[in-house]
Amino acid sequence: MAVEESAPGEQRDLMDDVTERLLESYRSAAGSMQHVNSYELPSIEEVAQILTQCRALLFPGFVGPSMARTTPTELREHVRERLDELRNGLKRQVYRGLHHKAQLEKGTRDLDCPKCAAKAGEITERFLDRLVAIRDELAYDVAAHEEGDPAASGTDEIIFCYPGIYAITVYRIAHALLREGAKLIPRMMAEIAHERVGIDIHPAAEIGRSFFIDHGTGIVIGETTQIGERVRVYQGVTLGAMSVKRGESRRAGSHKRHPTIEDDVVIYSGATILGGETVVGRGSIIGGNTWVTQSIPPRSVVTVDGYRPGDSSSSA
Repeated sequence: MAVEESAPGEQRDLMDDVTERLLESYRSAAGSMQHVNSYELPSIEEVAQILTQCRALLFPGFVGPSMARTTPTELREHVRERLDELRNGLKRQVYRGLHHKAQLEKGTRDLDCPKCAAKAGEITERFLDRLVAIRDELAYDVAAHEEGDPAASGTDEIIFCYPGIYAITVYRIAHALLREGAKLIPRMMAEIAHERVGIDIHPAAEIGRSFFIDHGTGIVIGETTQIGERVRVYQGVTLGAMSVKRGESRRAGSHKRHPTIEDDVVIYSGATILGGETVVGRGSIIGGNTWVTQSIPPRSVVTVDGYRPGDSSSSA
């Protein structure tokens, strides 16, 4: 069936009409969804590049340029150059995020903010000083994946291929930035990881050492979640909040809305654990496709048919 083409004049008239209606939309009450003729916002592309630069410093040779046949002098020069690049790019993006938040709070559109620039520099310096500590934390996470997954052939496969390690790496970077005072950039980092591997970890969550994510797709870990050490989580797990009742504020501030998972807990695929007062006791096993909205004693086993309480007095 032949498609009738519009005359060039008709196409121009339509495009002119859509243009004018879009411009009117920009000027309307929906104007908060546009940002033109104003200060610069953070760039999702540049934030993604910052993540790559961080990962290259944390996993040299696995991420970024090849490190084969690199002399100690060349390695030192390479690391220093990458650090300088990272510092400049990160400071710029952190500044834009801080500046944007400050303008929203004041209701202004100032092009420059010396106070935000100074704060961005301080945040960046403190974050860079934490890179070695982040690398130490990731060493425990990689080891947990190698120990927990019999299919893992070695550290190289885990770093190259495992979505869980990618998501945890981005989380630990974003969490460190958030702790130092950045706001918007850590959230952007978390969404980059979410888009890439389907694992959604809020950077404000608190996650202990040796965190193991198996497969990972569909995992959600909310903002006020607390996770202990040596915890294992499988695909499709949600550590979330109870729904907000009609009329209640959705800006809960520091209120704890997400569960606490103590040390040595295993959470199998499809499990949903909700609520800020929900505590899953140490050493418990949460079976697949379960729904948990109340606290579970240590060393309990939860299945879709119910749960077998453990010894709540146990300390090991």
